[in-house]
Amino acid sequence: MNAPRTYAYYRQALAGRALPLAFVDLELFDQNVRDIAARAGGKPIRIASKSLRCVHLIERILASGPVYRGIMAYSVREAVFLSHQGLDDLLVGYPAFHEIEDSGLAEELRRGKRIVVMADCIEHVHRYDRYGKEFNVVVPVCLDLDMSSRFPGLYFGVLRSPIVTPEQALRVARVLRGCKHARLAGLMGYEAQIAGVPDALPGRAAWNWFVRTLKNKSMREVRERRARVVAALEADGHELEFVNGGGTGSVETTREEDCVTEIAAGSGFFCPPLFDHYANFRHTPSVGFAIEITRIPGPGIYTCHGGGYVASGTGADKLPHPYLPEGARLTPREGGGEVQTPVLYNGPEKLALGDPVLMRYSKAGEMCERFNSLLCIEGGAVTHEFPTYRGEGQVFV
Repeated sequence: MNAPRTYAYYRQALAGRALPLAFVDLELFDQNVRDIAARAGGKPIRIASKSLRCVHLIERILASGPVYRGIMAYSVREAVFLSHQGLDDLLVGYPAFHEIEDSGLAEELRRGKRIVVMADCIEHVHRYDRYGKEFNVVVPVCLDLDMSSRFPGLYFGVLRSPIVTPEQALRVARVLRGCKHARLAGLMGYEAQIAGVPDALPGRAAWNWFVRTLKNKSMREVRERRARVVAALEADGHELEFVNGGGTGSVETTREEDCVTEIAAGSGFFCPPLFDHYANFRHTPSVGFAIEITRIPGPGIYTCHGGGYVASGTGADKLPHPYLPEGARLTPREGGGEVQTPVLYNGPEKLALGDPVLMRYSKAGEMCERFNSLLCIEGGAVTHEFPTYRGEGQVFV
């Protein structure tokens, strides 16, 4: 790494730019790409586009080395858009229903592009088969295996797929076997409770121990579940082209599963605040947004224009985080506002009207829904400007 990433570093790099704006520090981004590849231990990584929402950055990761293969999209229309940009090997991580009708998927399949859609029930399969018949194509399908753990009095995971057991997977797979215009291509299981839950929060030792205990118990269970489902499908004569698992927070554990052929990863490339506190890894924040000080209503109070970009989900941890100058914080009463955000700061930096306050969005790619582009910083200066999906006129959910 070159110069320290101080407030002065970014203020100088962004000087003269109209605010608010979003930026990516390409040197830190590239370091995260290398670090995640090293964590995978050689197992292929599928890039979760939801966490990036910028074609240029997806292409940059794919070009970084052979460990990165394929993309996990979050929408059929998004997968078709990415296919139009020249990308291929696209797995849609969520089922589609009406969306598939006007998606343009059939045209891409006819062009020989590999786009796999997601199913977790027989109704999904029938929908895809009817679509394939209408457009005279065969639609590749991936089964979504639920990876949540059910402990006494506690559901540990996310409410996702109804496929939990080998028997439930076989029931859907056998319907696919009977289809003429849909076929089974792979299996995916996302262990969100392991990959997406921090377990090293500052000042919360008892909670961290509790979460790590649950994670360890869940890991053993879901590893066995995934292996049993894969074995059952293969014993029943189904050929799986891939088995996808994991996420940024579970790369090390998912890579150890023999049946898993690829790992999904996305948030770690940006490293938003929700990924700051994991026991087994640490990546570097590479993306943020800058808002402009437009009022100073009192000593140590700097009111900025915009800034209330709140991430999906519940809880105060979904608010944006003042990042630099170090020590800046939101007010407890107002938080981030739609058109103005007060920030409290009493540190050594001399702040004035027009100065930026650097913020981190709580999650990863959602931030790009707020901005048309990402300014790319290298060597302390802006060198490129990459359009986000929004900047390319694309909105998928």
